[in-house]
Amino acid sequence: MDIIEKLSERWSGIDYPFLIHANGSLKFDEVAKQQHVDLAEVKSGDVVALIGDFNPQSILSLLQLIDKNVILVPLTVDTRAQHEYFFESALVDVVIEGSDVKRIHHSQKHVLIDELKAKEHAGLVLFSTGTTGRPKAILHDLTLFMQRFETPRPTLKTINFLLFDHIGGLNTLLHTLFNKGTVVAPKSRSVEDILATCAEHEIEVLPTTPTFLRMILMSGLIPEGVPKSLRIITYGTERMDQPTLDALCELLPNVEFRQTFGMSELGIVRVKSESSNSLFMKVGGEGVETRVVDNVLEIRSQTRMLGYLNAESPFDDEGWYNTKDIVEERDKYYKVTGRTSEVINVGGLKFMASEVERVALQYERVELAKAEAKPNPITGQHVELTVQSACNSEVDKVGLKMFLAAQLPNHMMPKRIRVASVGVGHRFKRI
Repeated sequence: MDIIEKLSERWSGIDYPFLIHANGSLKFDEVAKQQHVDLAEVKSGDVVALIGDFNPQSILSLLQLIDKNVILVPLTVDTRAQHEYFFESALVDVVIEGSDVKRIHHSQKHVLIDELKAKEHAGLVLFSTGTTGRPKAILHDLTLFMQRFETPRPTLKTINFLLFDHIGGLNTLLHTLFNKGTVVAPKSRSVEDILATCAEHEIEVLPTTPTFLRMILMSGLIPEGVPKSLRIITYGTERMDQPTLDALCELLPNVEFRQTFGMSELGIVRVKSESSNSLFMKVGGEGVETRVVDNVLEIRSQTRMLGYLNAESPFDDEGWYNTKDIVEERDKYYKVTGRTSEVINVGGLKFMASEVERVALQYERVELAKAEAKPNPITGQHVELTVQSACNSEVDKVGLKMFLAAQLPNHMMPKRIRVASVGVGHRFKRI
């Protein structure tokens, strides 16, 4: 039985929509009535780039391609400038955008793709965000990934903030489909549109990022703009800062904040927050082991990727993955304090960039902050800080410098402070 038949059985007799989008809503029994993309030329084992979003046609094509046992590469228009690189790195055979199906001819092979073909399993290729180098092509066995949805689980009305090319966005869609829930696709991912969509459709779960939550906090639209229906906000994909979480918890006392943790390399990892206002979390679940080596979290997961298509394997001989997340441990809970790439060394004194950012974010009108190490001929490195002001306001640089000096030791003081835009990628992560 293919995936569409399975889902049709689950949704039999249900009258409410599974998808609400910018142009209307869709019940599951209406999926097959959507305009079909002609997939006659697509063969089992092809690597297929599907450029789309959470709209009816893209979802139908997604399900049909899984049934064809292709290696699926979901992409969005936001990354169009990188598509040629993605096609080359993932060894794409077919590109689908809307109703257009185009075959790309190449003679390259990869042992991991050949192994999937031999098993007649579907595959999934996701790309890392590439904040430290070119994005890596992450290959999963999609047939095994789909097995996690066989067990029925509770579901709440969710807005699909995370994107079509993100493991969290796909997980939300498939979890909702298999558990007879309703997912809402926003017309845009601006703060105003997300909050308006949550209110209009009585959203219960908002999965998002710390950067976006910081933008919401500084928008002035909460708490009044947050509907009473919203029960849970999940945040992940990057490190959250405690002052932002504290402020959100104070403004939204009836909302439960849950931290998520995971990397596309490891699949979906279950996380339990110590409490709504705590950054400590338990990481685990069935088939997941954790350990800390030199203050860095390592994870071994049965749902891990098969490997990279354009880079060497990051797993050691025992299957452990170095997350490069520096953590603090407490009673089997972990708190991420930074990344190994964010350690700054000024004259032999080491500290995290996040420590400087945490203080900067407490200054009035600072929406986002990014501290970076720069070469220094005397001390080896020094700190430079970029801060982004909240909309329609200005940051007092002199006042900010005095504020930082009162709270930071001399070696952590930025040698340069700029008021400018802090880069935010299409997935609403700082870059």
